[in-house]
Amino acid sequence: MIGSRRAFAVVALVLMAGAAQAQPAPQTQIALTPTGKPEDVGLSSAQLQKIEVAMKKNIDDGLIPGAVMLVSRRGKVAWVNAQGKRDPASTDPMKADAIFRIYSMTKPMVTTALMQMVEEGRLQVSDPVSKYLPEIGKMKVGTEVTGADGNPALQLSDPTRAMTVQDLMRHTSGLTYGNRGTGLIHQSYVAAKIGDRTATNEQMVQRLSGLALRFNPGDRWEYSVAVDVQGRLLEVLAGKKLSEVLAERIWQPLGMVDTSFQVPAAKLARVAQPGPRPDGRPMTPRFKVDDGALYESGGGGSLSTIEDYLHFTTMLANGGTFNGKRIIGKKTLEFMTADHVGNRPGRPPGFGFGLGFEVRTRVGDSAMPGSVGEYGWSGAAGPEFWVDPKEQLFAILMIQANDGDTRIVRNQFRTMIQAALLD
Repeated sequence: MIGSRRAFAVVALVLMAGAAQAQPAPQTQIALTPTGKPEDVGLSSAQLQKIEVAMKKNIDDGLIPGAVMLVSRRGKVAWVNAQGKRDPASTDPMKADAIFRIYSMTKPMVTTALMQMVEEGRLQVSDPVSKYLPEIGKMKVGTEVTGADGNPALQLSDPTRAMTVQDLMRHTSGLTYGNRGTGLIHQSYVAAKIGDRTATNEQMVQRLSGLALRFNPGDRWEYSVAVDVQGRLLEVLAGKKLSEVLAERIWQPLGMVDTSFQVPAAKLARVAQPGPRPDGRPMTPRFKVDDGALYESGGGGSLSTIEDYLHFTTMLANGGTFNGKRIIGKKTLEFMTADHVGNRPGRPPGFGFGLGFEVRTRVGDSAMPGSVGEYGWSGAAGPEFWVDPKEQLFAILMIQANDGDTRIVRNQFRTMIQAALLD
Protein backbone atom coordinates (compact mmCIF):
# COMPACT_ATOMS: atom_id res chain seq x y z
CA MET A 1 0.00 0.00 0.00
CA ILE A 2 2.86 2.35 0.90
CA GLY A 3 4.59 1.44 -2.39
CA SER A 4 1.43 2.30 -4.29
CA ARG A 5 1.21 5.68 -2.59
CA ARG A 6 4.85 6.39 -3.40
CA ALA A 7 4.30 5.35 -7.02
CA PHE A 8 1.24 7.57 -7.21
CA ALA A 9 3.20 10.49 -5.74
CA VAL A 10 6.00 10.02 -8.27
CA VAL A 11 3.52 9.92 -11.15
CA ALA A 12 1.80 13.06 -9.82
CA LEU A 13 5.11 14.89 -9.59
CA VAL A 14 6.02 13.89 -13.16
CA LEU A 15 2.64 15.06 -14.43
CA MET A 16 2.96 18.35 -12.55
CA ALA A 17 6.44 18.91 -13.97
CA GLY A 18 5.21 18.17 -17.49
CA ALA A 19 2.29 20.55 -17.04
CA ALA A 20 4.63 23.26 -15.82
CA GLN A 21 6.89 22.79 -18.84
CA ALA A 22 3.89 22.92 -21.17
CA GLN A 23 2.77 26.32 -19.93
CA PRO A 24 2.97 28.96 -22.70
CA ALA A 25 5.06 32.09 -22.41
CA PRO A 26 3.33 34.94 -20.58
CA GLN A 27 0.81 36.76 -22.75
CA THR A 28 2.10 40.24 -23.50
CA GLN A 29 -0.03 43.06 -22.20
CA ILE A 30 -1.68 44.54 -25.30
CA ALA A 31 -2.18 48.14 -24.19
CA LEU A 32 0.24 50.61 -25.75
CA THR A 33 0.40 52.53 -22.47
CA PRO A 34 2.94 50.74 -20.23
CA THR A 35 2.06 50.06 -16.63
CA GLY A 36 4.86 50.25 -14.12
CA LYS A 37 8.52 51.04 -14.73
CA PRO A 38 10.92 49.41 -17.20
CA GLU A 39 12.94 48.22 -14.20
CA ASP A 40 9.97 46.03 -13.23
CA VAL A 41 10.87 43.78 -16.18
CA GLY A 42 14.63 44.18 -16.02
CA LEU A 43 15.09 47.13 -18.38
CA SER A 44 16.97 50.34 -17.70
CA SER A 45 14.95 53.57 -17.86
CA ALA A 46 18.18 55.53 -18.21
CA GLN A 47 19.26 53.53 -21.25
CA LEU A 48 15.82 53.83 -22.86
CA GLN A 49 16.08 57.59 -22.39
CA LYS A 50 19.39 57.48 -24.27
CA ILE A 51 17.57 55.80 -27.17
CA GLU A 52 15.08 58.65 -27.24
CA VAL A 53 17.94 61.16 -27.36
CA ALA A 54 19.72 59.24 -30.15
CA MET A 55 16.53 59.00 -32.21
CA LYS A 56 15.90 62.73 -31.77
CA LYS A 57 19.36 63.38 -33.23
CA ASN A 58 18.51 61.16 -36.21
CA ILE A 59 15.40 63.28 -36.71
CA ASP A 60 17.29 66.56 -36.30
CA ASP A 61 19.93 65.34 -38.78
CA GLY A 62 17.25 64.67 -41.37
CA LEU A 63 17.68 60.88 -41.51
CA ILE A 64 14.01 60.35 -40.62
CA PRO A 65 11.05 62.66 -39.97
CA GLY A 66 9.87 60.74 -36.90
CA ALA A 67 9.69 57.39 -35.14
CA VAL A 68 7.52 55.19 -32.96
CA MET A 69 9.39 52.68 -30.77
CA LEU A 70 8.29 49.86 -28.48
CA VAL A 71 9.92 47.28 -26.23
CA SER A 72 8.19 44.42 -24.45
CA ARG A 73 9.76 42.08 -21.92
CA ARG A 74 8.46 39.25 -19.75
CA GLY A 75 4.96 39.63 -21.11
CA LYS A 76 4.64 43.38 -20.57
CA VAL A 77 4.95 46.39 -22.83
CA ALA A 78 7.65 48.28 -20.94
CA TRP A 79 8.33 51.33 -23.10
CA VAL A 80 6.69 53.19 -25.99
CA ASN A 81 8.00 56.41 -27.47
CA ALA A 82 6.79 58.54 -30.39
CA GLN A 83 8.67 61.62 -31.55
CA GLY A 84 9.28 63.84 -34.55
CA LYS A 85 6.75 64.47 -37.31
CA ARG A 86 4.31 62.17 -38.99
CA ASP A 87 4.72 64.13 -42.23
CA PRO A 88 7.60 66.60 -42.68
CA ALA A 89 5.42 68.60 -45.09
CA SER A 90 3.02 69.39 -42.26
CA THR A 91 3.15 70.29 -38.58
CA ASP A 92 1.55 67.02 -37.50
CA PRO A 93 3.51 65.39 -34.67
CA MET A 94 4.25 61.69 -34.84
CA LYS A 95 1.73 59.67 -32.84
CA ALA A 96 1.50 56.04 -31.86
CA ASP A 97 -1.44 55.51 -34.22
CA ALA A 98 0.54 56.53 -37.33
CA ILE A 99 0.18 54.18 -40.30
CA PHE A 100 3.48 53.09 -41.91
CA ARG A 101 4.42 51.41 -45.15
CA ILE A 102 6.04 48.37 -43.59
CA TYR A 103 7.34 46.91 -46.87
CA SER A 104 9.10 43.59 -46.18
CA MET A 105 7.63 43.25 -42.70
CA THR A 106 4.66 42.02 -44.76
CA LYS A 107 6.66 38.85 -45.52
CA PRO A 108 6.43 37.12 -42.10
CA MET A 109 2.64 37.51 -42.12
CA VAL A 110 2.33 35.94 -45.59
CA THR A 111 4.58 33.01 -44.70
CA THR A 112 2.65 32.47 -41.46
CA ALA A 113 -0.62 32.29 -43.41
CA LEU A 114 0.91 29.79 -45.83
CA MET A 115 2.24 27.68 -42.95
CA GLN A 116 -1.29 27.63 -41.53
CA MET A 117 -2.30 25.90 -44.76
CA VAL A 118 0.56 23.43 -44.29
CA GLU A 119 -0.89 22.65 -40.86
CA GLU A 120 -4.26 22.06 -42.54
CA GLY A 121 -2.74 19.54 -44.96
CA ARG A 122 -3.34 21.76 -47.98
CA LEU A 123 0.32 21.54 -49.06
CA GLN A 124 3.78 20.58 -47.85
CA VAL A 125 6.88 22.78 -47.78
CA SER A 126 8.63 20.10 -49.85
CA ASP A 127 6.07 20.39 -52.65
CA PRO A 128 7.27 21.77 -55.98
CA VAL A 129 5.84 25.25 -56.58
CA SER A 130 4.79 24.09 -60.04
CA LYS A 131 2.23 21.76 -58.44
CA TYR A 132 0.13 24.85 -57.72
CA LEU A 133 1.62 27.38 -60.14
CA PRO A 134 2.46 25.32 -63.28
CA GLU A 135 3.98 28.30 -65.08
CA ILE A 136 6.82 28.45 -62.51
CA GLY A 137 7.88 24.97 -63.59
CA LYS A 138 8.75 26.29 -67.06
CA MET A 139 11.50 28.60 -65.81
CA LYS A 140 15.07 27.93 -66.94
CA VAL A 141 18.34 28.85 -65.22
CA GLY A 142 20.12 31.72 -66.95
CA THR A 143 23.92 31.87 -67.02
CA GLU A 144 25.42 35.09 -68.37
CA VAL A 145 28.02 34.41 -71.06
CA THR A 146 29.71 36.36 -73.84
CA GLY A 147 27.83 35.89 -77.11
CA ALA A 148 29.30 35.46 -80.57
CA ASP A 149 28.92 39.20 -81.12
CA GLY A 150 30.94 39.94 -78.00
CA ASN A 151 27.93 41.14 -76.03
CA PRO A 152 26.53 39.54 -72.87
CA ALA A 153 23.95 36.83 -73.47
CA LEU A 154 21.97 34.36 -71.39
CA GLN A 155 22.63 30.67 -71.74
CA LEU A 156 19.54 28.78 -70.59
CA SER A 157 19.46 25.34 -69.00
CA ASP A 158 17.03 23.19 -67.06
CA PRO A 159 17.26 23.58 -63.28
CA THR A 160 18.89 20.68 -61.46
CA ARG A 161 15.78 20.29 -59.33
CA ALA A 162 12.34 21.83 -58.97
CA MET A 163 11.77 24.98 -56.92
CA THR A 164 9.94 24.05 -53.71
CA VAL A 165 7.64 25.95 -51.39
CA GLN A 166 10.46 25.85 -48.82
CA ASP A 167 12.73 27.56 -51.36
CA LEU A 168 10.19 30.39 -51.60
CA MET A 169 10.00 30.72 -47.83
CA ARG A 170 13.76 30.77 -47.20
CA HIS A 171 14.87 32.69 -50.35
CA THR A 172 16.70 29.84 -52.08
CA SER A 173 14.35 29.80 -55.09
CA GLY A 174 16.61 31.18 -57.80
CA LEU A 175 14.47 34.31 -58.03
CA THR A 176 15.77 37.82 -57.34
CA TYR A 177 14.76 41.50 -57.27
CA GLY A 178 15.39 43.64 -60.34
CA ASN A 179 17.12 46.33 -58.27
CA ARG A 180 19.66 43.94 -56.72
CA GLY A 181 22.05 44.03 -59.66
CA THR A 182 22.69 45.19 -63.21
CA GLY A 183 23.05 41.83 -65.00
CA LEU A 184 20.81 40.61 -67.80
CA ILE A 185 18.42 38.82 -65.45
CA HIS A 186 18.05 41.91 -63.27
CA GLN A 187 17.46 43.96 -66.41
CA SER A 188 14.79 41.49 -67.51
CA TYR A 189 12.89 42.01 -64.21
CA VAL A 190 12.86 45.76 -64.83
CA ALA A 191 11.79 45.34 -68.47
CA ALA A 192 8.99 42.95 -67.48
CA LYS A 193 7.81 45.44 -64.83
CA ILE A 194 7.88 42.89 -62.04
CA GLY A 195 6.18 44.66 -59.13
CA ASP A 196 4.06 46.90 -61.35
CA ARG A 197 1.18 48.04 -59.15
CA THR A 198 -1.28 48.03 -62.08
CA ALA A 199 -0.86 44.25 -62.54
CA THR A 200 -2.62 41.61 -60.47
CA ASN A 201 -0.67 39.02 -58.49
CA GLU A 202 -1.63 36.47 -61.14
CA GLN A 203 -0.26 38.69 -63.92
CA MET A 204 2.95 39.26 -61.96
CA VAL A 205 3.61 35.51 -61.71
CA GLN A 206 2.81 35.06 -65.40
CA ARG A 207 5.40 37.73 -66.29
CA LEU A 208 7.92 36.28 -63.85
CA SER A 209 7.58 32.77 -65.28
CA GLY A 210 8.82 34.05 -68.65
CA LEU A 211 12.14 35.14 -67.12
CA ALA A 212 15.22 33.15 -66.19
CA LEU A 213 16.25 31.94 -62.74
CA ARG A 214 19.48 33.39 -61.33
CA PHE A 215 20.66 29.98 -60.09
CA ASN A 216 19.45 26.46 -59.44
CA PRO A 217 16.86 26.30 -56.65
CA GLY A 218 18.52 25.43 -53.35
CA ASP A 219 22.04 26.40 -54.44
CA ARG A 220 22.25 29.63 -52.45
CA TRP A 221 20.37 32.36 -50.61
CA GLU A 222 19.25 35.47 -52.46
CA TYR A 223 16.60 37.95 -51.35
CA SER A 224 13.85 38.00 -53.93
CA VAL A 225 10.23 38.29 -55.02
CA ALA A 226 9.71 34.77 -53.64
CA VAL A 227 7.21 35.97 -51.04
CA ASP A 228 5.20 37.74 -53.74
CA VAL A 229 4.96 34.30 -55.35
CA GLN A 230 3.84 32.94 -51.97
CA GLY A 231 1.11 35.57 -52.03
CA ARG A 232 -0.13 34.27 -55.37
CA LEU A 233 0.11 30.70 -54.04
CA LEU A 234 -2.17 31.68 -51.16
CA GLU A 235 -4.64 33.15 -53.65
CA VAL A 236 -4.70 29.94 -55.70
CA LEU A 237 -5.12 27.71 -52.65
CA ALA A 238 -7.83 29.89 -51.09
CA GLY A 239 -9.57 31.08 -54.26
CA LYS A 240 -9.46 34.65 -52.90
CA LYS A 241 -7.40 37.82 -53.17
CA LEU A 242 -4.34 37.97 -50.93
CA SER A 243 -5.83 40.80 -48.88
CA GLU A 244 -8.86 38.64 -48.12
CA VAL A 245 -6.71 35.65 -47.17
CA LEU A 246 -4.57 37.72 -44.79
CA ALA A 247 -7.61 39.42 -43.31
CA GLU A 248 -9.25 36.08 -42.52
CA ARG A 249 -6.15 34.29 -41.28
CA ILE A 250 -3.95 36.96 -39.67
CA TRP A 251 -5.34 40.47 -39.43
CA GLN A 252 -8.84 39.83 -38.09
CA PRO A 253 -7.91 37.06 -35.61
CA LEU A 254 -5.17 39.31 -34.23
CA GLY A 255 -7.29 42.46 -34.12
CA MET A 256 -5.03 44.24 -36.62
CA VAL A 257 -7.62 46.85 -37.56
CA ASP A 258 -5.30 49.25 -39.43
CA THR A 259 -3.29 46.74 -41.48
CA SER A 260 -4.08 46.61 -45.19
CA PHE A 261 -2.75 47.06 -48.73
CA GLN A 262 -4.73 50.30 -49.22
CA VAL A 263 -5.56 53.06 -46.72
CA PRO A 264 -9.18 54.27 -46.73
CA ALA A 265 -9.87 57.99 -47.03
CA ALA A 266 -10.88 58.27 -43.37
CA LYS A 267 -7.39 57.18 -42.26
CA LEU A 268 -5.18 59.06 -44.74
CA ALA A 269 -4.39 61.78 -42.21
CA ARG A 270 -2.60 59.15 -40.09
CA VAL A 271 -0.17 57.95 -42.78
CA ALA A 272 3.50 58.56 -41.99
CA GLN A 273 5.45 60.12 -44.86
CA PRO A 274 9.20 60.23 -45.59
CA GLY A 275 11.20 63.41 -45.81
CA PRO A 276 13.76 64.65 -48.34
CA ARG A 277 17.25 63.18 -48.36
CA PRO A 278 19.77 65.10 -46.21
CA ASP A 279 22.02 65.57 -49.26
CA GLY A 280 19.22 67.10 -51.32
CA ARG A 281 19.16 64.38 -53.98
CA PRO A 282 15.74 63.09 -55.08
CA MET A 283 14.62 59.90 -53.38
CA THR A 284 12.85 56.89 -54.78
CA PRO A 285 9.14 57.61 -54.34
CA ARG A 286 7.34 55.55 -51.74
CA PHE A 287 4.22 53.87 -53.09
CA LYS A 288 0.91 55.71 -52.88
CA VAL A 289 -1.23 54.26 -50.14
CA ASP A 290 -4.59 55.00 -51.79
CA ASP A 291 -3.91 54.42 -55.49
CA GLY A 292 -6.27 51.45 -55.81
CA ALA A 293 -3.36 49.22 -56.91
CA LEU A 294 -4.32 45.81 -58.25
CA TYR A 295 -1.01 44.39 -57.11
CA GLU A 296 -1.05 43.15 -53.51
CA SER A 297 2.62 42.51 -52.84
CA GLY A 298 3.08 39.75 -50.30
CA GLY A 299 6.73 40.70 -50.21
CA GLY A 300 6.34 44.36 -49.36
CA GLY A 301 2.99 46.02 -50.02
CA SER A 302 1.14 46.31 -46.73
CA LEU A 303 0.74 49.12 -44.23
CA SER A 304 0.39 48.84 -40.48
CA THR A 305 0.69 50.59 -37.11
CA ILE A 306 2.91 49.78 -34.18
CA GLU A 307 -0.14 48.60 -32.21
CA ASP A 308 -1.23 46.22 -34.96
CA TYR A 309 2.27 44.83 -35.34
CA LEU A 310 2.45 44.54 -31.57
CA HIS A 311 -0.43 42.07 -31.84
CA PHE A 312 1.37 40.02 -34.49
CA THR A 313 4.67 40.06 -32.59
CA THR A 314 2.92 39.19 -29.32
CA MET A 315 1.50 36.11 -31.02
CA LEU A 316 4.99 35.06 -32.11
CA ALA A 317 6.55 35.73 -28.69
CA ASN A 318 3.75 33.77 -27.06
CA GLY A 319 4.51 30.62 -29.04
CA GLY A 320 1.78 31.10 -31.64
CA THR A 321 -1.18 32.19 -29.50
CA PHE A 322 -2.92 35.52 -29.03
CA ASN A 323 -5.51 36.22 -26.33
CA GLY A 324 -5.83 32.49 -25.76
CA LYS A 325 -6.43 31.70 -29.44
CA ARG A 326 -3.91 29.64 -31.38
CA ILE A 327 -2.86 31.26 -34.64
CA ILE A 328 0.01 28.94 -35.58
CA GLY A 329 1.22 25.72 -33.97
CA LYS A 330 4.05 25.76 -31.46
CA LYS A 331 6.16 23.24 -33.40
CA THR A 332 5.35 24.96 -36.67
CA LEU A 333 6.67 28.24 -35.28
CA GLU A 334 9.79 26.50 -33.98
CA PHE A 335 10.31 25.11 -37.47
CA MET A 336 9.84 28.53 -39.06
CA THR A 337 12.30 30.22 -36.70
CA ALA A 338 15.04 27.59 -37.10
CA ASP A 339 17.89 28.29 -39.51
CA HIS A 340 17.17 26.72 -42.92
CA VAL A 341 20.10 28.06 -44.94
CA GLY A 342 23.32 27.71 -42.94
CA ASN A 343 26.39 29.68 -43.95
CA ARG A 344 25.29 30.44 -47.51
CA PRO A 345 26.60 33.36 -49.55
CA GLY A 346 24.45 36.44 -49.21
CA ARG A 347 23.74 36.14 -45.49
CA PRO A 348 25.51 38.48 -43.04
CA PRO A 349 27.83 36.86 -40.49
CA GLY A 350 26.01 35.38 -37.52
CA PHE A 351 22.60 35.26 -39.22
CA GLY A 352 20.80 32.50 -41.06
CA PHE A 353 17.28 32.47 -42.42
CA GLY A 354 14.21 30.46 -41.49
CA LEU A 355 10.80 30.45 -43.12
CA GLY A 356 9.85 34.13 -43.29
CA PHE A 357 12.33 35.31 -40.67
CA GLU A 358 16.01 36.14 -40.32
CA VAL A 359 17.45 33.96 -37.52
CA ARG A 360 20.46 34.62 -35.28
CA THR A 361 22.86 31.66 -35.35
CA ARG A 362 25.96 33.09 -33.65
CA VAL A 363 26.70 36.15 -31.54
CA GLY A 364 30.39 36.85 -32.03
CA ASP A 365 30.27 36.79 -35.85
CA SER A 366 27.92 39.77 -36.00
CA ALA A 367 28.59 43.44 -35.38
CA MET A 368 25.53 43.60 -33.10
CA PRO A 369 24.92 42.06 -29.68
CA GLY A 370 22.00 39.70 -29.26
CA SER A 371 21.00 36.12 -28.51
CA VAL A 372 21.26 32.95 -30.53
CA GLY A 373 17.73 32.07 -31.62
CA GLU A 374 16.34 35.60 -31.92
CA TYR A 375 14.41 36.20 -35.14
CA GLY A 376 12.68 38.99 -37.04
CA TRP A 377 12.89 41.14 -40.16
CA SER A 378 12.80 44.72 -41.43
CA GLY A 379 11.39 46.81 -44.27
CA ALA A 380 12.75 49.03 -47.05
CA ALA A 381 11.67 52.29 -45.41
CA GLY A 382 13.33 51.32 -42.12
CA PRO A 383 10.77 49.58 -39.87
CA GLU A 384 12.10 46.60 -37.95
CA PHE A 385 11.10 44.02 -35.36
CA TRP A 386 12.74 41.10 -33.65
CA VAL A 387 11.82 38.55 -31.00
CA ASP A 388 14.37 37.25 -28.50
CA PRO A 389 12.94 34.14 -26.81
CA LYS A 390 15.95 33.75 -24.51
CA GLU A 391 15.48 37.22 -23.00
CA GLN A 392 11.66 37.11 -23.28
CA LEU A 393 11.98 40.37 -25.20
CA PHE A 394 10.74 41.84 -28.44
CA ALA A 395 11.10 45.29 -29.93
CA ILE A 396 9.46 47.18 -32.80
CA LEU A 397 10.72 50.26 -34.61
CA MET A 398 8.39 52.11 -36.99
CA ILE A 399 9.98 54.74 -39.22
CA GLN A 400 9.38 56.03 -42.75
CA ALA A 401 12.86 56.89 -43.92
CA ASN A 402 14.00 58.59 -47.07
CA ASP A 403 16.35 56.80 -49.45
CA GLY A 404 19.32 56.82 -47.09
CA ASP A 405 20.74 53.64 -45.59
CA THR A 406 18.14 52.70 -42.98
CA ARG A 407 20.53 50.18 -41.42
CA ILE A 408 22.22 53.09 -39.65
CA VAL A 409 19.05 53.79 -37.67
CA ARG A 410 17.98 50.14 -37.30
CA ASN A 411 21.34 48.89 -36.05
CA GLN A 412 21.65 51.77 -33.63
CA PHE A 413 18.18 51.04 -32.22
CA ARG A 414 18.86 47.32 -31.91
CA THR A 415 22.24 47.75 -30.24
CA MET A 416 20.92 50.30 -27.76
CA ILE A 417 17.96 48.11 -26.84
CA GLN A 418 20.37 45.30 -25.96
CA ALA A 419 22.21 47.69 -23.65
CA ALA A 420 18.96 48.32 -21.74
CA LEU A 421 18.85 44.76 -20.34
CA LEU A 422 19.64 44.72 -16.63
CA ASP A 423 19.34 41.00 -15.95
